[in-house]
Amino acid sequence: MRTVFPAVVPGAGFWAVLFLLFTTGAALADPMPLFPETGVPPAVPVPGPMPSPGPMGAPSDSANPAIDIPPLPALDDDAARAEAQRLLVDLRREVPHFQRVSPGDAARWIALARAQLARAHVTIDRAQVLMVVDRNPRVQRVCFVLALPDDDDWLVLGGTRVSTGQAGRKYYYVTPTGVFINSPDRLGYRAEGTRNEHGIRGLGARGMRVWDMGWQWAVKGWRPDREQGQIRLEIHATDPDFLEARLGRPASEGCVRIPAALNRFMDRHGLLDAQYERAASYDGRFRALLPKDRMPSPIAGDAMVVVDSSLGEGMT
Repeated sequence: MRTVFPAVVPGAGFWAVLFLLFTTGAALADPMPLFPETGVPPAVPVPGPMPSPGPMGAPSDSANPAIDIPPLPALDDDAARAEAQRLLVDLRREVPHFQRVSPGDAARWIALARAQLARAHVTIDRAQVLMVVDRNPRVQRVCFVLALPDDDDWLVLGGTRVSTGQAGRKYYYVTPTGVFINSPDRLGYRAEGTRNEHGIRGLGARGMRVWDMGWQWAVKGWRPDREQGQIRLEIHATDPDFLEARLGRPASEGCVRIPAALNRFMDRHGLLDAQYERAASYDGRFRALLPKDRMPSPIAGDAMVVVDSSLGEGMT
């Protein structure tokens, strides 16, 4: 059946809309990845609106004054160090290839983290674990650091291999340096374990946690002029059968790939979920995302700090 529409003479509004569509299409000519490792939206839908955020991602008083937001845990330095040692024992037992670092290397990790925090104007106001990632192609490691607000004697727990963005391949971005917060302004999700056309599970096995660190500017690794574009920066596992053994070298499209065992450990102990735990007190979506058997650490933080030791003090 053919539908016949009455003839309409285009007016000024019609041409304005046409011009807007044309210019928008031109702006999208250079593709920009939404979720770099998959090119698809999150596996877990985000139903309904979220309360308007106030300080630390909590809903504002005007949104719902009856909501009682629990404070973030605050341990003194001695208690925080004791908790860090407990986490370290569990990390060494549960995460294969987890390694301590030498005192000299520990000092370098702390210096790099401090410098990046200072550049981002981020202040440590409670004892918390930082996830510090060195994107240096010759390093490609994560190191967990206990940061203390009133003490210069920070503690380095150790870490394991990761993979960050690879240069030289089209549509592969260089992971940006900076301080990236796991804020409840965004809801992470879990991998569905879907395989691509090559049989690869880009986000790891089903159920693996994906931390969404938001839209970030990153260098297009395939362009010699270092032009930048926006990526959705994520922390996630990778294919356990084909790709996890290759961690330790740049390989991702811009995200930070971590081992599955570390993914599970971070998820269960909430190492980046300090703000998510608070959000779970007033928003069922966060309660649904966080594992029911979790044991959140009182020194859990919310920050991934990406550094580049190959750039020294001039890192950008």
